[in-house]
Amino acid sequence: MLSLDKQHDPLTNKNLIKQMRKKHAHTESIDLKTSENLFKDSSKKYSAQQRNSLEWIKYATKSMVIKKAPYYDVDTTDWEKDEQDNIYPRWILKLNGQYEMLYRYIKEEVNVIDYGAIGDGIADNTEAFRKAIGKGRVIVRIPEGKFVTKGIKLPSWTILLGEGKGKTTLQLHDDCPKSEWLITNKNHFKGNRNIAVKGMTLDWNIERLNPEEKSSAGNNRSSCMTFANVTYGWMFDLEAVNPGLHGFDVSSSLYTYLGDGTRSRGGSKYIWLDNLNGYGFGDDGITTHHSEYIFISNSHMCDPSGRSHKKGFSNSNGIEIDDGSHNVWLLNNSTARCFGGVEIKAHHNASAASNVHIYGHLSVNDNRSYNFRHIGHHKDIDPESKTAHHISATNLFSIAPIYTELYKESTPRSLVVSGYNHVVINGLTVLGDRTYNYDGHPLIAIQYRAHNVILNDVVVKDFTTSGPAVKVYGGPHRANDVTLKGIRCDHHIIKAIDIASDIEKAVTDEIVIEKETSSST
Repeated sequence: MLSLDKQHDPLTNKNLIKQMRKKHAHTESIDLKTSENLFKDSSKKYSAQQRNSLEWIKYATKSMVIKKAPYYDVDTTDWEKDEQDNIYPRWILKLNGQYEMLYRYIKEEVNVIDYGAIGDGIADNTEAFRKAIGKGRVIVRIPEGKFVTKGIKLPSWTILLGEGKGKTTLQLHDDCPKSEWLITNKNHFKGNRNIAVKGMTLDWNIERLNPEEKSSAGNNRSSCMTFANVTYGWMFDLEAVNPGLHGFDVSSSLYTYLGDGTRSRGGSKYIWLDNLNGYGFGDDGITTHHSEYIFISNSHMCDPSGRSHKKGFSNSNGIEIDDGSHNVWLLNNSTARCFGGVEIKAHHNASAASNVHIYGHLSVNDNRSYNFRHIGHHKDIDPESKTAHHISATNLFSIAPIYTELYKESTPRSLVVSGYNHVVINGLTVLGDRTYNYDGHPLIAIQYRAHNVILNDVVVKDFTTSGPAVKVYGGPHRANDVTLKGIRCDHHIIKAIDIASDIEKAVTDEIVIEKETSSST
């Protein structure tokens, strides 16, 4: 069975996913086209249901910190594929143009050593970095070594460039407060633009805290790296070690919780995160808030500490697309041993993440491999979510989801969809551990007022103690309008699907449980 440790090279994810999909021999182009067609067809249904149903709350007195999050009539996944077989969101061309512009605007290249920095893991290099960075328009090179600092603030038009993960290390000083970022942009409220950070390990130095102390200070602080109100940014080839809150955060100036249908002002946009590793995070490895046009690719997050939460109640996810995020693409990422592998969500008093598209993901031993939900908008007595809509996912792998002490009362699941409208999953492979006790629980749950959900091409194997492969929950909080097509289970599964009798519309096709063969063990 596949095992992904802290040193896993996420640049191998693409080939791993291709190898694991070989048995179901679709090409990437066919998979993308299938997902696009399913998404387009179901978006017509979504638009007809929703176009006139959203009555937005007016927050005139709060307009300085939030803005209305309007409904967007989304009918495309917006994936493209170039002649070199690379998959990317269509808008990435705009970001690439800004990357070239960043280099054209650079006036000089300096080495932080020339400003007095010492990479011995002891000296305080805060002033050396401040002088080297200056007012920006500079490439600041950092050689191999461990450079201690009390935090680095980057102005616009700046590149911070190390020698690679494990070679160049930045570490927070022992005297830093819990609220400090290791790296962030200089002006969270006025905003910054065109900033790139590449090639280094970021150590938040959690050892400076009391072991029993909660590791985060609140809002968007306490992380290894945060872009807050940044337009055009790049986080490339980085490793985040033991942050108090998040490894990598694409954020607004502040996280706001002023109601579904609102989004915080000062969000970031056009940000690319690639080849990132992270572990030991107090909350999430990679997270986004109130920001848009974000591309997360070839990254691996694993083994959170959960220390920003009360013990046993840690919603620590490998990758979390959170409150107010919009237009987010994830490509060939992986997660391991988190509460959630990929969670797309929002708190009850914020807008849900919307228009999120995933291609290729490896989830290994996460408690909930894929978890899509808008908290507080699930029950029949709750208000219906105004913003929880538009998710597509292609070629997902859920490998042996297991119980985790991070969230002590949560049962393992491969996929959970709650409260979201217009969700297309095309290609989900669920591989179990025959020795693990799943205690009769379902592997995939469509529940809590989820609407217009399509599962296509699902393979389930090696679960000897689970309940149904797919369960569609009924009752007063029932799901509705669910299509299950091409669900193939091996003989260990007793029941492929379990659809409550009060579901108003459920379509099934090609549901198969394979017969046991003489060679089975």
